[in-house]
Amino acid sequence: MKYMKIFRSLLLIGVCAVNQSFAETTIIQAARMIDVTTGEIISPASIVIEGDTISAVNPDMLPATARVIDLGDRTLLPGLFDMHTHLTLDFFTGDNWTTAAVRETPADWALYGVAFGLQTLEAGFTTVRDAGAWPGFPDVALMRAIDAGRVTGPRIYPAGHYLSITGGHCDVTGFAPGIVELGPNQGIANGVDEILRAVRYQVKHGVKVIKVCATSGVFSAGTQPGAQQYSEIELQTIVEEASRHGLKVMAHAHGSEGIMAAVKAGVASIEHGSMLTPEIIKEMKKRGTYYVPTIYLSDIPLPENTPQDTINKSNFLSPYVEKSFRMAVDSGVNIALGTDSGVVRHYMVGKEFYAMVRRGMTPLHALQTATINAADLLGVSDRAELKAGKLADIIAVEGNPLEDITVMERVSFVMKNGEIVRSD
Repeated sequence: MKYMKIFRSLLLIGVCAVNQSFAETTIIQAARMIDVTTGEIISPASIVIEGDTISAVNPDMLPATARVIDLGDRTLLPGLFDMHTHLTLDFFTGDNWTTAAVRETPADWALYGVAFGLQTLEAGFTTVRDAGAWPGFPDVALMRAIDAGRVTGPRIYPAGHYLSITGGHCDVTGFAPGIVELGPNQGIANGVDEILRAVRYQVKHGVKVIKVCATSGVFSAGTQPGAQQYSEIELQTIVEEASRHGLKVMAHAHGSEGIMAAVKAGVASIEHGSMLTPEIIKEMKKRGTYYVPTIYLSDIPLPENTPQDTINKSNFLSPYVEKSFRMAVDSGVNIALGTDSGVVRHYMVGKEFYAMVRRGMTPLHALQTATINAADLLGVSDRAELKAGKLADIIAVEGNPLEDITVMERVSFVMKNGEIVRSD
């Protein structure tokens, strides 16, 4: 009798396992899908998913016992990438962006990230590279919570603390002496020794990319918007030390001299790149450096209570930004989509597509910046295409984005890792 009970228990476990394997097989059907590599429209489309992986696309025979999700007259695309987010930042709640560093804590910022991460994922972005947070690693905490399944959001590659010179862009400036005075552990580092300490401290606490502010910026107090802030040897030190730990470097850079110095130092990407030149473009193409333009920023008003100094800097850079974007597109430099969300509202990140297309980029190229190009920049090969063996990150939009790119602003279905996140 005892052995019979054991046998029945084992049999029941086996039956449950078989049933679970059937339950994990899903078929997504839609009127069409886009091969983002070639631009080919495949119609109709049936994608078979086993667990968290695409197992087949339009096979000759579909699994008879699979769950079928018919999305009708929609277009299927791979989950999108945003290569420049700030999921734990909020620039739109009163004057929050100017005072958060002294009024809030890492716990506050991590909680922002829970809400903003979900908004980003529901907009169709299943993978993001987070470009820096206030001190305390709230972005790393958010990554861990998402990876563990405690909260819902995109896969995050966090930068932790920005690297900046004292008083530069990415330092906390504008307050009285003694208020939020930061050092290498918080990313504020001057000279080779402090830079090494800063990078190593980031690695110790789980960052997946290093962010350096190679030039001044728009939103920091004072400074010229394009002035170079790190020397060539300091930038080289950052890249070399990051590389030892298997990490890439993204460089905030507006001014031409700082952009060129960062490119020659070996950074993986230039963020914003407001003042490109033909010489910089040539060097970027030679090295395979990516340009992450965050161009939709130019189409929106600055947040309320923006200081006049920031407004002046934004107005100064505006014509350079437009010229640089068109130069980059026409020259064929590598481009990956980034939105600077946190400055852009997190649920509006899909508007980056139209912002690029209306400035001369083709719809297919725009889609590629958020899929295969971004995956190449990030260094991942397990996603960004709707092919067998890739992760089941799938989105759907109504209409055809190759004909009307604005449909990317209205994602109606999102699947990440084979799990449905949104289904309107």
